[in-house]
Amino acid sequence: MRLLILGTGGMANKHGASFKEIEGVSVVGGVDVVPERLAAFCSEHGIPNRFASLEEALAWGEFDAVANVTPDAVHHPTTLQAIAAGKHVFCEKPLATDATKAMEMTEAVEKAGKVGMVNFTYRNSPALQKGRQMVLAGEIGKVRHVEASHLQSWLVGKHWGDWKSESKWLWRLSKKHGSNGALGDIGIHIVDFASYGSGLDIAHVFARLKTFDKAPGHKIGEYDLDANDSFTMNVDFTTGAIGTIQATRTAAGQMDQLRLRIYGETGSIEIIYDTGKSTLRACLGEDVHTATWRDIPFDEVETNYQRFVQAVRMGKTQEPSFRRAANIQKVLDKALASDISHKDEALA
Repeated sequence: MRLLILGTGGMANKHGASFKEIEGVSVVGGVDVVPERLAAFCSEHGIPNRFASLEEALAWGEFDAVANVTPDAVHHPTTLQAIAAGKHVFCEKPLATDATKAMEMTEAVEKAGKVGMVNFTYRNSPALQKGRQMVLAGEIGKVRHVEASHLQSWLVGKHWGDWKSESKWLWRLSKKHGSNGALGDIGIHIVDFASYGSGLDIAHVFARLKTFDKAPGHKIGEYDLDANDSFTMNVDFTTGAIGTIQATRTAAGQMDQLRLRIYGETGSIEIIYDTGKSTLRACLGEDVHTATWRDIPFDEVETNYQRFVQAVRMGKTQEPSFRRAANIQKVLDKALASDISHKDEALA
């Protein structure tokens, strides 16, 4: 499989390194509007062809698939271009900045008969995959209650750099630069994590979003700091279960932690992904009478990168698909609507 990487910012390095490790995959080209960034990226990863625009790359055309690692607002137009040119697409999340655009992309890739998958990176957690298997196998009985959180701290710590002076962080705080804030950036991850891990679909959303005062005049240079920094969400699932989902970029002491607790009629499961490390615990059987939790072993799982390559070779999309991402985007859109209306919002 010949792969083109579209957008060569920070996350593109993960794509470049991950795809290069897969046998039979050649990263044949890179695209970026910033020549210096493109040159540095292609040199680092040994990529032979460099293009200043997607149009230029498509005119060349000597590739099978595109890894779309552009900013959020650029996903929609560039992905549609790639699909129209007959290319498979592996897109960074969110698929689009709203569900209408995400569904347009979904329908386009399905109509074209091409593979369209989205990089929900935390699907790579083996604890999540094992925990989901246990829930679907009925090991905790019918799910009644779900708690989920995604905690980061780069607004209060400099472990990933200084957000006040680096554009790669500042754009994530600015609506006019295409950001939907913490909801669009990490909210999409924790909503997928919670829904996928519990095996449940969300029916209703009641949400609160908060943007904190971070600079004089709520502005740094060209960046208006108006995108949300934290959110909380109460949800009803289609089965009748209820849950809470929250995320923030201000959780000092938490670099990148996703935690999911799933409570059922006969037991509970806890799944944690914490800055690269996965853990899984459960309270099952007789242990529920003593509130005893035990560690659950799990095996490594294939990554999204590996699944995408397999999907292209087989000609059949695997999960997480464009359609899955579009459905998750519907939840985020309803959360935004709920924050404005101060009402419960139904997905139907």
